[in-house]
Amino acid sequence: MSTLPAAQPPAAGSPPALHLDGDLVALFRAVCDIPSVSGDERALADAVEAALLECAHLEVHRDQDTVVARTTLGRDRRVVVAGHLDTVPLTDPPNLPVRVVGEGAYADVWGRGTVDMKGGVAVQLALAAELVEPAQDVTWVFYDNEEVAADRNGLGRLARNRPDLLEADFAVLGEPTAAGLEGGCNGTLRADVRVPGVAAHSARAWVGSNAIHAAHEVLDRLAAYAPQDVEVEGLVFREGLNAVGIRGGVAGNVVPDECVVTVNYRFAPSRTVDDAVVHVRDVFAGFEVTVTDAAPGARPGLDDPLAADFAACVLAVTGGAPAPKYGWTDVARFAELGVPAVNFGPGDPLLAHKDDEHCPVGELTLCRDALRAWLSGARP
Repeated sequence: MSTLPAAQPPAAGSPPALHLDGDLVALFRAVCDIPSVSGDERALADAVEAALLECAHLEVHRDQDTVVARTTLGRDRRVVVAGHLDTVPLTDPPNLPVRVVGEGAYADVWGRGTVDMKGGVAVQLALAAELVEPAQDVTWVFYDNEEVAADRNGLGRLARNRPDLLEADFAVLGEPTAAGLEGGCNGTLRADVRVPGVAAHSARAWVGSNAIHAAHEVLDRLAAYAPQDVEVEGLVFREGLNAVGIRGGVAGNVVPDECVVTVNYRFAPSRTVDDAVVHVRDVFAGFEVTVTDAAPGARPGLDDPLAADFAACVLAVTGGAPAPKYGWTDVARFAELGVPAVNFGPGDPLLAHKDDEHCPVGELTLCRDALRAWLSGARP
């Protein structure tokens, strides 16, 4: 095993060039090495736009830091292939530039965004340039702000500003699936559970009521909570309810009069957001519950003819069987638009957002080959 030197960071000034007709791993590294933490995707969006504008067969559009490129061949069906440009924050010290460990098809690329989800973005870019005359018209979407609150999501903004650019018969989202096919996704809900108290000087704590101490009841309910496995259209989705934050206290000598526990509920796509809200309020009955963010899930929809055709072609290349997507992804947004969608991309989803995320080169090429075969009309 060897460690190759990290790619050099791009020079300051104009957006760094992305070479779409060269080596896929080199393109992957270049995409990763342009930092694009949510809200700061401009440099990468500029580079993506500049590269796609060099492709004469593509019609390119820009909406803030979302870039859309389309073929207009008059085919009888249109497919959207989409991926987000943003990542979660870098580590300290930064886990960029990326590094390559190993050789050839057995190498792994390590660094921020290698799993979630710049491998999928690199595959999209390479195929967008290569497939001049695909068997169906293709809309390639590269969007911003997926890793933050739903109201900032670039795909959602595009659906509001230019819904015509998302009209399609089917969609593929390049989220990490370890080169497997994942149908649907769980819904997600965040809520603040407020625990009241009575403020007092900490030297005379007996005249107050400590809200942080009282928060144990919320935590006890979470510890005792038994998540469900829910079967939806033949796939089993795993739910979860967890504390993801806690805050309280005003000073080092004051008994706090309020403590807030933030919880996140991941619920099966057979449930609506309203169902999820009712469930969370039931779990924390007796406490004030304020929902701060929510997004519905998406049913697998693998019985759709286009989805079934895609699955047959992709699984012939990659092997395996369809699985559920446990996390929330924008397949749910496509479902709301009436467009059947699946998740398919390189990278182990269990490594998403981790400081040591890394993606095998073999999965990168496997996803490219499978997607190329289906979009070009070839069959394994």
